[in-house]
Amino acid sequence: MESDNERVGAKNDMLPPPDGNAAALYTQALTALEEQRNSEALVLLDRCIVAKPRDSAALYARGVTNISMGNYRKAACDLLKTIAIDRTLLHGWKQLGFVQFMLGKEEEAIKTLKKGLEIDPCYAEIYCVLGDIYIDRCEHDKAKEAFDTALDLEPDNPEPHGKLAMYYLARGDMKGLKREYELLKTVDAELAEQIRTLYF
Repeated sequence: MESDNERVGAKNDMLPPPDGNAAALYTQALTALEEQRNSEALVLLDRCIVAKPRDSAALYARGVTNISMGNYRKAACDLLKTIAIDRTLLHGWKQLGFVQFMLGKEEEAIKTLKKGLEIDPCYAEIYCVLGDIYIDRCEHDKAKEAFDTALDLEPDNPEPHGKLAMYYLARGDMKGLKREYELLKTVDAELAEQIRTLYF
């Protein structure tokens, strides 16, 4: 039976040879990512970064691809390089904080996320990651504050609603969970249905 590595190798053999055109390689990598061909995307992004080592977009994309594959240490390296090149890339700060959290480095993650908020205190998604960390640390008041801030900033974004639903569930607050479920029915029907199936 063909192993995963052999399948990846076969795919890589079919890829076009690197032509030094970093933009074309990046576009091909994004297509592979959209189609969830992560191993192929990594190869293309590697080639892109060899051609253009300080390409923050390619480094960020490779970091996110590594996250999706569970390669958190590699992702952290790429994301650190990303924000060193472009401090204003807020997604880089958020993803680096998430990776640090996944690696058990909660204090570092909080510092990273707060640095991102110094650049833009209105970036709702960072508050969502912060809230997750605070829940993990049993700092429930801080978690609720972070999720509420995200919701105030982006009331129609389903992510803060989903986070608040999980917060209420973790606290055993079924009334709060029911409230968020009702709101989610209009902003993220699929998540609302999952909650209904599991808890109501």
